[in-house]
Formats: sequence, structure tokens, C-alpha cells
Amino acid sequence: MSNKEEKADDKQSSWKDFIYNPRTGEFIGRTASSWGLILLFYLVFYGFLAGMFSLTMWVMLQTLDDHTPKYRDRVANPGLMIRPRSLEIGFNRSIPQQYSKYVQHLESFLQPYNDSLQDGNQICTKGVHFEQGDDVVAEKKACQFKRSFLRQCSGLADSNFGYSEGQPCILVKMNRVIGLRPKGDPRISCAAKVQRETPLQMQYFPTEGILDKSYYPYYGKKLHAGYVQPVVAVKLLLAEEDYNSELIIECKVEGSDLINNDERDKFMGRVTFRVNVSK
Repeated sequence: MSNKEEKADDKQSSWKDFIYNPRTGEFIGRTASSWGLILLFYLVFYGFLAGMFSLTMWVMLQTLDDHTPKYRDRVANPGLMIRPRSLEIGFNRSIPQQYSKYVQHLESFLQPYNDSLQDGNQICTKGVHFEQGDDVVAEKKACQFKRSFLRQCSGLADSNFGYSEGQPCILVKMNRVIGLRPKGDPRISCAAKVQRETPLQMQYFPTEGILDKSYYPYYGKKLHAGYVQPVVAVKLLLAEEDYNSELIIECKVEGSDLINNDERDKFMGRVTFRVNVSK
């Protein structure tokens, strides 16, 4: 019995000595000077790694331009998107609660296009690119694109953008690409994808869905602070047979050198959305 007690005491004593040995002054098997050398080594080692990382980051940042992305080969051709921000638009024209979210999206999106704000921008020559040089210091001027240009789809005369009448407005915009200079006369053209006996009737604002070249090139968010990209409003003039059925509509940018038929990217130069309006 006494042998077992002695072994237990020896074991407990050895653990205590491992944690702190008062005879040698060791803490967890090392003296204070040993611990100090280890901490100093890791402090120097990780300090060197942090310094090396900071240096490589600084060198990399020196190669970047504050105004233009370094690599733009994957976005040479812009994509198309629509507003309201949904590719499936469905509502009953008699129930305002069902289309109010679309109206709010359009109203919010068009705030920067308000005529009072656009009066501060420049009236540009139509049909030519608005070239402003490569100076990366001077702020670039922006061409006027007033909300009133969208006429029946501006939300000024009709605050519901045609949704209460069952003839909704869809805004089509081309994504911004710095330095893009489209050739020809780019315009937005939309059509129903399913074959019909009579074509789906639409109205375009501005006329013929033109994306005027005076709004290009775009110089970037910092240099072109007041810039708003041109948009085309498409008013769907739905006939009686178009209600209570799903319409698949495709819009493309045409009349220019911009790509709109890349099968690998369904948004490059085109966009497809669905509309289902009930009475």
C-alpha cells in the first residue's frame, strides 16, 4: 500500500516539476533565457515574413492604374441588362401591390437621370465619340442624358411606367466598359423569341432605340464622376391575346461592331427576359 502511495506522490511531483522546477528555474522544461531566445526567433521570423509580404504588395500596387483596370481582355464587349432588376416580370395590372416593386426599381434607377441633375452636364454633338484625351488628372465631362428623353417611359407623365395599363416599360442598358468606342450606330432591338402570327408591338425611347456614340468612351468612375450610361426604354404594347400568357423577349445591341451572338455568354450584347401580364 505504501509503495502505491509513494509512486502516486512521485508522479504528482514530476508533473509539478515539469510545469515549474524551483531547483533549476525551468518553466515547462525551459529556462527563462531559453524561452526568450525562442520568442525572439519567432518575432524576427514572422516580422521578416510580414515585411516581405508588405513589400511584394507595394510593388504590385505600383503597377496598377487608379483609373483603368490592368487586365480588360475578358470584358472587351459589354453585356446587356434590364431594369427593373428581374429577368422574370409577372403581375396583374389591376393589383398595384403586384407591380409596385417594379415601379420602385425604375424610379430609383432613374434618379441620377433627373433633368435637374443632368442640366449640369454638357450638351454633346450627336453621332461622334466624345473624346477628352488621356489626361489622368483632369476630371472628364459627361454628356446629358435626361430622364425626359425616355418620354412615355420616363415616369414623369405616368408614375407607374405603364404597368397599371398593362403596357409596361423595360429599360435596357449596356454595361460600362472603360475606353469602349463602338463603331457604326449602336441601337437596341427587341423581339419575341417565340414565332407569332403578328409581331409583338413595341415603342423605343429614344427613337429607334439609339445608343448615341457621344456617350462613349467612358473614362472610369474616378475621372468620369458625373457620367450616366445611355439607356433605351422599351414600352411593350401588349395586345389582347398577349395577356395571361408568358412572353419571352430578347433584346440585342445591333448596328455596330459589338458582339451579340456568343453562345458561351448569353448576356454579351444581348439579354433575354420573360413577361407575364394578366388582367
